[in-house]
Amino acid sequence: MIKKLKHLLIGTPLADSELGNEKFNIFWGIPVFASDAISSVSYAGEEILLVLIPVLGMLSYQFFLPIVAAIIGLLVILIFCYRQTIAAYPQGGGAYIVAHENLGQTPGLVAGGALIIGYVLTVAVSACAGAAAITSAFPQLLKYKALLAFAIISLLTWGNLRGLRESSVMFGVPTYIFILTMITLIVTGLIKYALGLYTPEQQVVAVQQAEDTLMFVMLRAFASGCTALTGVEAVSNGVPNFKEPTVKNAKTVLYAMAGFVALVFFGVSALINLYQIQPNSEATAVSQLAGAVFGRGSAMFFVVQIMTVIILALAANTAYAGMPLLTALMAKDGFLPRRLVTRGARLNFSNGILFLFASSSILVFAFNGDQHLLLPLYASGVFISFLLNQYGMVVHWIREKGNGWKIKAIINGFGTVVTGITLVVIVIVKFLSGAWVTLICIIALVYMMRKIRKHYVTVAEDLRIESTQKAKEVIRNVASGKVILPIQSLNRSFLKTLNCALGCGFTEVEIYHISDNKERAEALKASIGELGLNAVFHYDITPYRNMNEVLLKHVEEEADKLGPNRSLVIMMGMLVVTKQLEKPLHNQTTQRLMKELETYQNVSVFTVPYLI
Repeated sequence: MIKKLKHLLIGTPLADSELGNEKFNIFWGIPVFASDAISSVSYAGEEILLVLIPVLGMLSYQFFLPIVAAIIGLLVILIFCYRQTIAAYPQGGGAYIVAHENLGQTPGLVAGGALIIGYVLTVAVSACAGAAAITSAFPQLLKYKALLAFAIISLLTWGNLRGLRESSVMFGVPTYIFILTMITLIVTGLIKYALGLYTPEQQVVAVQQAEDTLMFVMLRAFASGCTALTGVEAVSNGVPNFKEPTVKNAKTVLYAMAGFVALVFFGVSALINLYQIQPNSEATAVSQLAGAVFGRGSAMFFVVQIMTVIILALAANTAYAGMPLLTALMAKDGFLPRRLVTRGARLNFSNGILFLFASSSILVFAFNGDQHLLLPLYASGVFISFLLNQYGMVVHWIREKGNGWKIKAIINGFGTVVTGITLVVIVIVKFLSGAWVTLICIIALVYMMRKIRKHYVTVAEDLRIESTQKAKEVIRNVASGKVILPIQSLNRSFLKTLNCALGCGFTEVEIYHISDNKERAEALKASIGELGLNAVFHYDITPYRNMNEVLLKHVEEEADKLGPNRSLVIMMGMLVVTKQLEKPLHNQTTQRLMKELETYQNVSVFTVPYLI
């Protein structure tokens, strides 16, 4: 039943040979990897105005478009830099691989940690912004904003668990519809303004007393608007997800992303500037713009809102395309749990998808679905990965040389300087707003990943056999072992366990019983004696009902008596209940004892299942 339900929800399992069919071509790669950056038009401009208007009032619109232009210029620089990362590292991994190979383990972990946090925030921010678009159209849903964001995340998780190809088709077409909708909004808005069909209302804005210099306000606004650049690295992280030729297809998607972002972001920002849209807590800037251009309540108004919700959900889908691959690479290197390397039934990294779902959902509820509270945590981590990627590429070109390496190094060197300056600006102006939280989280992640790596190294060294000759010596030196069979009563489960032990050829068999009544223990001893077994029966009496504690103490004492190369085996019967509703009726004593006994180095534990 569970298997059928799983197949219904996420589809039937795919064979390894079908992996090539699950990769993206250019047409489907654009919405999957570019939607994060494209979706930024729905909130990046608003974030700039949220900084400017309280300080400058209506003068903000004089500085708004130049800041937007500066951000688009930075986008162009990043595109030129990341095209070189795609060509040099077609195996994917982006900043993590580049920094790890060229700058060392710690910079690599910092880049990887920053990317992971960035991806989690991408999902949380995009889902919250999508929920905000819904509540802008339907204000009565405002109190359910966090639940709406969680619903968006759940839908994305379901779509991605179904596989790469199905998620691209499911979420791809709406991206192109969103682009067409935004172009329609831009063109209609410009025509309407040019024909004098709309005149911005003269609004009085309460201006706070400026405590900062104008330059610092500009820098704060620029830092807020840099959220538009999140997602640029997604293509370089996910190169292996493209069909052949992977590098060419990935570069084409990167260029298309830059074109769409520049067109839509600048066009919408120009309209916001012309129509003098002011952000407020009940309606997003894009929804106000759509209301001004098409009329609030019109069909096109709701089309804009619906497509904004969808593109913001798709922005989160960019993280679902990039992060599972990144965590799989890091897990393969031993810095994250190995289970993240395993592909699921639909050939995706399902454990990475579920991890992203859980962590982003926690953030949504922790911040009550408010994207404005989450955004200050966002850009600093992203630009850390940008900086390490660019600097790592400079080192790569200097070390590898090759054709045109000097020009390539200069391009990435320029990218290093620009992203470095931007990172310093973001950290300074956004430090108290939340950038410090991101930095602490990255440090904590790096520490945790080092601990995970240390654990795997320790386990590997503990398990390692130097040679087959050493293995032969270990096998030859094994002496005959002793087995202890705990018994509660003489029943079919115990007899099956006893037959198993006798069939294994143990030279020393002990049947061990714990009771709170000596007469019952003696009666059981007599029953066992009648079986004529070549086994020793031993029992202990305890009046304190601490059966497990007494058993563990006995095992420890017997283990201490073992001679060189001897081992002790504990073999226990275990009831296997097939009906789910009946499982709570049994106390799972055997499972609890196994967990305790597993900690003894020279003791082996076996369970013999008995089906009921």
